[in-house]
Amino acid sequence: MTSTSMPPGLVRFNTLEEHAASAALHEVCAATAWAARLLAYRPYRTADDLYAAGDAATAELTTADLQEAMAGHPPIGRPGPGDPTSAREQRGMTGASEELRAEMLELNIAYQEKFGHVFLICATGKTGEQMRDAVRERIGNAPEQEWEIVRTELGKINRIRLARLLDTA
Repeated sequence: MTSTSMPPGLVRFNTLEEHAASAALHEVCAATAWAARLLAYRPYRTADDLYAAGDAATAELTTADLQEAMAGHPPIGRPGPGDPTSAREQRGMTGASEELRAEMLELNIAYQEKFGHVFLICATGKTGEQMRDAVRERIGNAPEQEWEIVRTELGKINRIRLARLLDTA
């Protein structure tokens, strides 16, 4: 590949009609402001440019935007039917024991009662035990600290999903 050529997935993403590109970005992150920012800067020269724009957009999300983004994520251990993305990302819970599943359900509920939103973690590559340990650790955080952790985790998820979008675009 020469320095002036773009990966095929990026070319396809750059040339999607705005409605289709918006829908694809909404699958990456449910925050409207995030997708709008990425759309505004098309076309992207490189995948790294797209990832950097995604990182910048994530950094600028308000609390309301973060809440909108999190509404697109099911609780750990309970991906929705017909949601292959979350099922793939939460694969570490697939072989979890009934005991671990029950504990995650209890921890998810306790976390949501404390913070008012779903527990968000970049679950890709993590075991069920690692996710459980993370929610146990984070449930003791102050809300302000947890919002910043959520933002960081969302950024990781968005990058993985953007990379997948470019692979499938």
